[in-house]
Amino acid sequence: MTAVTPTRPGSTAPLSPVSPGTAARSKRRRRGAQRRGPWLAIVYWVVIAITLVPIVSMVAYSFNDAPTNRLTFAWNGFTTYWYQNLWNVSGLGAAFGTSVLVAFLAAVVSVAIGLPLALALERYRFPGRGIVSSIVFADIAAPSIVVGSASLSFFLSVGLGTGFWTILITHVAFDVAYVVVVLRARIAGTSKVLEEAAGDLGATPFQAFRLVTLPLLAPGMLAAGLLALAMSIDDYVITSFVAGPSVTFPLFVYGAAKAGMPPQVLCFGTLVFAVGLLVALLNGALNRRLARTRG
Repeated sequence: MTAVTPTRPGSTAPLSPVSPGTAARSKRRRRGAQRRGPWLAIVYWVVIAITLVPIVSMVAYSFNDAPTNRLTFAWNGFTTYWYQNLWNVSGLGAAFGTSVLVAFLAAVVSVAIGLPLALALERYRFPGRGIVSSIVFADIAAPSIVVGSASLSFFLSVGLGTGFWTILITHVAFDVAYVVVVLRARIAGTSKVLEEAAGDLGATPFQAFRLVTLPLLAPGMLAAGLLALAMSIDDYVITSFVAGPSVTFPLFVYGAAKAGMPPQVLCFGTLVFAVGLLVALLNGALNRRLARTRG
């Protein structure tokens, strides 16, 4: 009796036989994926909930009508009164303005310092390069209380009074390390071919840097700046050591929590979150546009 070889519908080419062992392994993999699926989904949604619940609560209760002008988690009705009276809490507006100004300046200065440092560490070999890299990572790994106490000791030893400028200097000092790490990752993903091509076409090193390198690194610079701004605007531990008479938003919130927090604090937090989310979406759109342009 002649064996018949199965063929594809509409084709005379025979199908490759599937061994029983291969079919059994495929079936076991499918069963394993089905067994792991629910647990992976549960862990995923638990992590998402832990991340989002505080943010959603902050946004929701910033619209809660609090009769005592103090934060309460008893829902008393929807209101926009706190947004209409953001500046009615003595000292809150000034503290928030100080935090925004320090964070913005720290982000700009950190990117200005971190960009050449990241370029040097990623593209060049020089004596002490390993030591500089170690210092950068040590700055990230150092506990905040160590950075704060060390900064305070330095300012006192040189006779510099604590205040706005010591906050700014300290924030730049710990922001630079994060900026360098982000920019090094971005630089590692770019090639020097375009810069060399610009040089071959007659561009000076500065022109090649301004017209080729900077546009390529712009998304990474924006991401690094946003990271520095976010870390600066919400820092409490380090700032508490070097603030002196200056009061930032986190310091105000900590002090106000003892006597009852005004709902306007949640309003400021919601505005910061909304602005950060908008900028992150714009940065993502910019990255996608650049990817399409290169493609």
